[in-house]
Amino acid sequence: MKHEGSATLDTATFVDLFSGCGGLSLGLMQVGWHGLFAIEQSPDAFKTLRHNLIDSNNHNIKRCRFAWPQWLEICPHEISAFIQAHEMHLKTIRNQVHLVAGGPPCQGFSFAGKRSGKDARNELFKYHLHVVDLLRPALVLMENVQGINTAFASTTSRPGRGQGRSRKSYADRIYATLEQHGYNVQQHVIRAVDFAVPQYRPRYFTLGIRKDLATSTLDFDLKTELERIRDDFYIARGLLPGCPISVSQAISDLRTTDKRLVDCTDPESPLGFKQIEYEGPETDYQRLLSVGLNGQAPNSLRLVNHQSKTISRFQNILMTCRKGVQLSKEDRKRLGIRKTAIAPLAEDQPSHTLTTVPDDLIHYAEPRIHTVREYARLQSFPDWFEFRGKYTTGGDRRTRECPRYTQVGNAVPPLLAEAIGEVLLEFLEKVM
Repeated sequence: MKHEGSATLDTATFVDLFSGCGGLSLGLMQVGWHGLFAIEQSPDAFKTLRHNLIDSNNHNIKRCRFAWPQWLEICPHEISAFIQAHEMHLKTIRNQVHLVAGGPPCQGFSFAGKRSGKDARNELFKYHLHVVDLLRPALVLMENVQGINTAFASTTSRPGRGQGRSRKSYADRIYATLEQHGYNVQQHVIRAVDFAVPQYRPRYFTLGIRKDLATSTLDFDLKTELERIRDDFYIARGLLPGCPISVSQAISDLRTTDKRLVDCTDPESPLGFKQIEYEGPETDYQRLLSVGLNGQAPNSLRLVNHQSKTISRFQNILMTCRKGVQLSKEDRKRLGIRKTAIAPLAEDQPSHTLTTVPDDLIHYAEPRIHTVREYARLQSFPDWFEFRGKYTTGGDRRTRECPRYTQVGNAVPPLLAEAIGEVLLEFLEKVM
């Protein structure tokens, strides 16, 4: 059966919009998808993506590289400018791309931040759907925070119309638009922790299947298919099915206790910082992520230079507060802490959902925040994946810069992307 002139599935091809540092792309490539290109406007995040998934010469990860078309400059691109400049080029590859994936910025939807219906980034999903119209892929995948499924409260009223019209959530708007543009749509909350990511991280996924592929004889449900492969997914990666990965299983080898500290070797870090002398993995999860590292130490091991009063506060939290939950109002008052979103992690549990603010979470056993590499472990990035750019930023620069902690915190966990990539490949093999 021929579908809208689509190419065969000899090579399952995707493009990644709003790609960040490349977590979603990495996971898809690891299970056999071929990346054509990625669009990301942040120079910091694109620097990391380019280093790992475009310019990399690591032979152990050879398949994890974008093909990249000659007509598209390898550089950061703002999505609307990209479409305006390359609409004709996109039309020439219409029906040759099987998946348009991506995660439009979620800051305006997130309950963890300053949720705002007026945030201009809320509307960026429209550009994602514009590219879908141009390419007509078999599949469309969009990832976002759960808050995208909650409508913003109406703040306006019209004479004679009560307190104003009820508003649709952005998830509802995306659903309706994809349906109108020829896709059958399903939306699911999927937890990263269910696919070997040591972090709960529930996320809202929208999957569109082009209607000529969604036949009445094929009943495909993304969440059901993910549940079907879950045990085999763990076993194939040397992990025990049904056992969530804990924080200590993820990062115990990166602790500073009983480790030699040396000067930070990162060429992008200022002088005056320390890191551990890395000794190697200790758990099955750590061994899984160390594949491809060739015995070398991972990058981004730099430790934070905490002030003595900060260390004392963290020690007090670790000794007197319940681990694995955010500090209670009473604990914050007792300790004189104004910050509301702060939690000491529990070593025997998965992590809270990572944010882009590294001091939201405290190490389970040491009075400090996590290194970027520990953050990356909790997101399931392999150790060979190197982060680039500055480590942190602050003040009004937060709206313009995307340092390493932000890159990791914004990413789709690669292991979760692998699981989704596997079931989508299986689906395409059946229908194309």
